[in-house]
Amino acid sequence: MKVDVLDLKGQKVSELELPAALFEAPVNIDLMHQAYVRQMANARLGTHQTKVRGEVRGGGRKPFKQKGTGRARQGSTNAAQWVGGGRIHTPHPRSYEQRMPKKMRQAALRSALTAKAADAGIVIVDGLDIQESKTRVMAEVLVNLVGTSTALLVMPVKDQNYDTVMRSANNIDNAKVLLASYLNICDLLTFEKVVIPLKTIDALVAHLG
Repeated sequence: MKVDVLDLKGQKVSELELPAALFEAPVNIDLMHQAYVRQMANARLGTHQTKVRGEVRGGGRKPFKQKGTGRARQGSTNAAQWVGGGRIHTPHPRSYEQRMPKKMRQAALRSALTAKAADAGIVIVDGLDIQESKTRVMAEVLVNLVGTSTALLVMPVKDQNYDTVMRSANNIDNAKVLLASYLNICDLLTFEKVVIPLKTIDALVAHLG
C-alpha cells in the first residue's frame, strides 16, 4: 500500500510503500474486540469494598430471647436483614486482570493498523521536529495534517524531540502522544487519525514483528 509522505505544512513531499506485515494484515474483528476488552478490564482498580456481618460494629448480644415473643428468631443485629447489618453478595477487592498471549495482542494491533490504513486513517510525515514547546505551534501542525480530526501521534523513541512534542500536545484535547512500544488497541480505535513519522515505522516493525 502506497501513501503520501507529508511535511509539517501538510504538503506532499514523497510516497512510501507501507510494510505489508503491519498495514495489509488480515483484519480479525473478534481478536481486536478481545484485546480491547482485556485492556479496559486491566485498567479497572477493583478496590470497591463493603462490610460483611463479621466486619460491622455491634451485634454481640442476642437481640431478644429465642422463644415466646411470637417473632422470628434472631441471633445478632449484624445479620443482613437488620438495618446497619452486614451485606451479602456485594463487591470486595478483586483483580479484573485478563490474560492474553503476546502474539495475539500483536496480531490485534496489526489488524487495527490495517483497518486504519484501509480507512485512510494513517498519516505519514517526514518528521515531527518541533523546535519549541508551544501549544499554538502543535495545533497548527495538526490542522495541516489531520484537519479537525482527533489524532494519535506515535513517536519512535523517548528523546528530546519526544519531550518537546509531548509538552506541545498536552493541552490539545483531540490529540495524544504515544511511544511506538506503548501502542495499544484502545487508542488505535479511539482516535480518527494516526500520525506516524518515518522513523517510527522501523520501531513499529520491531515492536509488532
